[in-house]
Amino acid sequence: MANSNTKPATGKLGIMIVGLGAVSTTFITGVLMTRKGLAKPVGSMTQYDKIRVGRGADKKYLHLKDIVSMPSLDDLVFAAWDVYPANAYESAINAEVLKEKDINPVKDELLAIKPMKAAFDHNYAKRLDGDNVKQCRDRWDMVEQIREDIRNFKKNTGVDRVVVLWAASTEIYVAPDMQYHGTLAALEQAMKDDKKDVIAPSMCYAYAALMEGAPFIMGAPNTTVDIPAMWELAEKTQLPIAGKDFKTGQTLVKSGFAPIIGTRMLGLSGWFSTNILGNRDGLVLDEPANFRTKEVSKLSTLETILKADVQPDLYTDYYHKVRINYYPPRNDNKEGWDNIDIFGWMGYPMQIKINFLCRDSILAAPLCLDLCLLIDLARRAGRFGIQRFLSFFLKSPMHDYTQGEEAVNNLYQQYTMLKNAVREMGGYEADEEID
Repeated sequence: MANSNTKPATGKLGIMIVGLGAVSTTFITGVLMTRKGLAKPVGSMTQYDKIRVGRGADKKYLHLKDIVSMPSLDDLVFAAWDVYPANAYESAINAEVLKEKDINPVKDELLAIKPMKAAFDHNYAKRLDGDNVKQCRDRWDMVEQIREDIRNFKKNTGVDRVVVLWAASTEIYVAPDMQYHGTLAALEQAMKDDKKDVIAPSMCYAYAALMEGAPFIMGAPNTTVDIPAMWELAEKTQLPIAGKDFKTGQTLVKSGFAPIIGTRMLGLSGWFSTNILGNRDGLVLDEPANFRTKEVSKLSTLETILKADVQPDLYTDYYHKVRINYYPPRNDNKEGWDNIDIFGWMGYPMQIKINFLCRDSILAAPLCLDLCLLIDLARRAGRFGIQRFLSFFLKSPMHDYTQGEEAVNNLYQQYTMLKNAVREMGGYEADEEID
C-alpha cells in the first residue's frame, strides 16, 4: 500500500439500518451467507472491482482492499429499526426475495436481529401502519431517543465505529425551506418547536447519527440530508454524508445509456420510463405525495447528461416522463420499460426499447454494502460533508444547489470520481481526468 493518511479499519463496524424490509434483509442475509462461504457478493464493487493505480511501468490493477484499508465482512455487526416488530429472519421470509434455502443457514443470526422501535410519523408514509413505533413528545424527543439507541448499540456490541443507513420507505416530499433548513440553528429550533410538516422523521435519524459520530447514508429520495443545515452539521461533526436514493434499476440504465446517445451525437425527442413493482416500496409510492419525492429524484438524471445549452440541435425540448405503478403480483421483481425516441442523420426518427426485468433488492443489497464500507473509509480518511465520489451508487446525487452546482449523473464520470477518491485515500495519485 502507498503512503496514506487514512486510518486503518480496526475493530468492528456497526451498520445500523433504518428499515428491516426487503432491501435490508437481503443485504444482511447475503453478507452472513458470504461470510460462511455459502454465497458470492455479486454486484459489490468493494468485493470485486479492480482499480488501476500508478501509470506506465508502475501501473497495477488492485482490489480496493489492497489500495485502502477495508473491514472484512466478518467485521460487520448489524442492527435495525422498523415499524413492524418482525425479526430479520421473519422479515426475510416475508419479503419473498430470497429462497428459504438461502436464508436458513444463517437463521440463528437473523433471528437475533430484532428491530428497535422506529421513529415514525404516519403522515409521512400513510400506507404503513406498524405498531413497533416510539412514543415521542416532539421531534426533539425523537432525536434523543434515536441517539440513545445508537449509544446502547455501541455499548452492547463493542463496535469500533458505526454507520447509519436509511433503507426504509420514501417519505412524502418535503421541499427545502431555508427558514427551517437553511442553518443548523434553525433546524434544531424547528425540531424543538415540533414543526412536524418541515421536519421529517428521517431528518431526526440523520441528525442523531451525526451527533453520535456516525456517517449517514440516505438510500431513499427523501430531502433529509440534502439541506444546508445538515451540511453544516456534517462540517461541524467532521463526518461524511451521502445521498440520495439507491441507483438500482431504471436510473442505472438511464445514467449508462444516455451517454451512448450523447457521445454518438444522436438527438433525443423523448424518453418515457415506466415501472411496475409490488413490494412495500411500491405500496408507499402508490401515494401521490410519496411518488412526488421519487419523481423529483428520477427526473434529474437525464437533464444533466443531455444538455440543450451544450447541443441545442440535439437536446432542445425533449419530453421526459417517469411513471411508477404499484402492481402487487410482481412483489420485488420490478419491471422497468423505457421507450426512447431518438433522431439521427437529417432528423430521421428511430426508437430504442429497453425492458429491464430486475430484482430490486438483489440490485440494492450490494449498493448498501459498498456505500457503508466506502463512507466508513471516507470517515477514516478525514473526509466530511457531501461525498460526491459516491454518486455512482445514487439516483439523485447530492450537490450544493444553493451555489448553482450541478450533480454529475453520467455513470462513467461518476465511476471516474469514485476511482480517483479511492486512489487518493490509498495514498496514490488521483490521476484520471473527468471529461
